[in-house]
Amino acid sequence: MAVRRILVVANRTLGERSLLDELHRREREGRVTFHLLVPASHPNGMWSDQSAREEAQVRLDQLTQRLDSDGIVATGEVVDANPVYGVGDVLRREAFDEIIVSTLPHGVSAWLANNVVRRLRTFELPVTHVVAQETADL
Repeated sequence: MAVRRILVVANRTLGERSLLDELHRREREGRVTFHLLVPASHPNGMWSDQSAREEAQVRLDQLTQRLDSDGIVATGEVVDANPVYGVGDVLRREAFDEIIVSTLPHGVSAWLANNVVRRLRTFELPVTHVVAQETADL
């Protein structure tokens, strides 16, 4: 059985319960590896490109360690602040079977307001959209 490669795109929802549940569900379904993309989005208020990248890297490191402790194979990288550009860059150098994108709910999510999920579908891969439920601390 071939190993399925899934590209996971998340930022503020990285590590949120709905996304973790989806990754664990996929792991139980069969052989899979995940590659996590964390866009270095600029937070509200004062920021620099460097601080945005550092904050994204911290979130990425925390989740890869957590998944590793659960026995789930995951690699990752911090990419362009625009998630669609980041996915495009990665897909130019690597092949994946599917994209999972995790967003905040409608009304809160800048990604949904900017049609990120629809735009990711233009890469002609199956796209699974996971919506965060725990928004209080995100």
